[in-house]
Amino acid sequence: MSATSSASPIPQRLQLLRQHMRNNDIDAWVIPSADPHLSEYLPERWQGRAWFSGFNGSVGTLIVCADFAGLWVDTRYWVQAEAELAGSGVQMMKISSAGASDHIDWLATHLKSGQSVGIDGMVLGLGTARQMNQSLAVQQIKLITYVDMLSAAWPGRPELPHQPVYEHAAPYAVLPRSEKLAQVKARMQQLGAEWHLISSLDDIAWLLNLRGADVSYNPVFLAHLLIGPEHTELFIGSGKIPAELQASLAQQHIACREYGEITAALEALAANATLLIDPRRVTFGIVESCHTSVKKIDAINPSTMLKACKSNAEADFIRQAMEQDGAALCEFFAWFEHAIGHQTITEIDVDTQICAARARRPGFISPSFGTIAGFNANGAMPHYHATPESNTVIKGDGLLLIDSGGQYLNGTTDITRVVAIGNPSAEQKRDFALELKAVIALSVAQFPTSIRAPLLDVIARAPLWAAGLNYGHGTGHGVGYFLNVHEGPQNISWLTPVEAHTAMLPGMVTSIEPGIYRPGQWGIRIENLVLNVPAESSQFGDFLRFETLTLCPIDTRCLDKTLLNQAETDWLNHYHATVRERLCPLVSGAALAWLEHSTKPI
Repeated sequence: MSATSSASPIPQRLQLLRQHMRNNDIDAWVIPSADPHLSEYLPERWQGRAWFSGFNGSVGTLIVCADFAGLWVDTRYWVQAEAELAGSGVQMMKISSAGASDHIDWLATHLKSGQSVGIDGMVLGLGTARQMNQSLAVQQIKLITYVDMLSAAWPGRPELPHQPVYEHAAPYAVLPRSEKLAQVKARMQQLGAEWHLISSLDDIAWLLNLRGADVSYNPVFLAHLLIGPEHTELFIGSGKIPAELQASLAQQHIACREYGEITAALEALAANATLLIDPRRVTFGIVESCHTSVKKIDAINPSTMLKACKSNAEADFIRQAMEQDGAALCEFFAWFEHAIGHQTITEIDVDTQICAARARRPGFISPSFGTIAGFNANGAMPHYHATPESNTVIKGDGLLLIDSGGQYLNGTTDITRVVAIGNPSAEQKRDFALELKAVIALSVAQFPTSIRAPLLDVIARAPLWAAGLNYGHGTGHGVGYFLNVHEGPQNISWLTPVEAHTAMLPGMVTSIEPGIYRPGQWGIRIENLVLNVPAESSQFGDFLRFETLTLCPIDTRCLDKTLLNQAETDWLNHYHATVRERLCPLVSGAALAWLEHSTKPI
């Protein structure tokens, strides 16, 4: 039973929201999954979409009108949304992919000339604001961005987080912040910008070698950064940075100001100043603070490109983090194989035990996202998260999908494995083999340097398409260095626009994670992280290949081995030999025995 299906509080919450909409003459109110930094994981204060809809997935857009409420979600969340919206009065609106603009088209089509759409401009991405203004203006629909409806209609709305900020120090922070700032300023000069506004939290954390805990799973903190010709200003909650660290920043001409003073600082920019902004990483409400005479230069944040390309030293640290993470997984799976069938194990137990195994490893800070542990039908929901209501006992026959990761001082991990429970069926083994073929196909690819990442998506999909199969999410996302588990700018997905900033460059870390999902039956996803490394140079240019970073056995009990060709079999055996060699020195006892048994050649 879903959390909203019995005595749902959502209708009452929507009623209060609609009352405030009437008071402000607003015909449709939009609540995106966003905060003033356009974060993926939101502090509680900005989880209004979940509060007013009951849907707890990480992405979705809620629109509330006088006689309608709809939640726009992509294919990853259709099953979850259907369950969580039951009894809420909110209708699920299906879209093909994250970032689709279907909800904007709906507003332009369903509202009448003279009506108004409201959204908090402080959480409205600048690029999206431009798109909304253009679409709605054609229909003579007014866009209102200056009302903070959530504070009015959300009793007890959470305050800002107050977690302290700390330094990401050497040796793991390879470059000092002074050098990183110099690199960004050099790019600013090339673009003709005197000032640069950064609101994306991972860019700020990377650039200043600082970390925090304001956002679940990502070691970042709420702040804005304004880089100027002579000094840099960090807008952050008072008391979050210890005095000694604040003094160190001041010596490097980085001044700390109150979090809310960012708008005043932008208002104070001189007339005809030049300001570099990334329209996809700043919000309309904040940029609107600038005087109209300030010239805005649109370009991707230089720090976004810089942090995406890990240095050789960072890559070495990441390899070490992968070894520790793999060792933790060996301990977890050894426990799991011993306990299954002898004690009751639920999906939540899997989460608890896997987090505990990682916590015993050096450098571990936190999970890098909420563990997805889905047995059989629950595994068919790509972003499933077990709750007390959905928590399933793992028993009988089938497949258990586990997607998990860790934040370490020397790297961020993200891995998915599927485990055989009892005796998987022939159909499940066939799907597993096809899924593995897709992973291998992309893992062994060689490709030109600077090829746009979305173009690689077809390599993984081809083996599945040949069998009449497909999946609704992307094949791979960038991963940070002790930062966000989802990082750009590269993204291996045919749904992502093919743009210059999506180029694949040396040092980028990306996931490879195709999937097969049969709703109501099972889901299969195998995920490894890979590193872009030089392959060869020829008269046709420079080429890259992938180095597989993730170290954990793939469960061959789930596999129909007859469907692999010799090259694929060789890849799997070589991968397992590497896993065994790298992890054996880090485990002992039952974990070592499990590792040696699970990496035997097929």
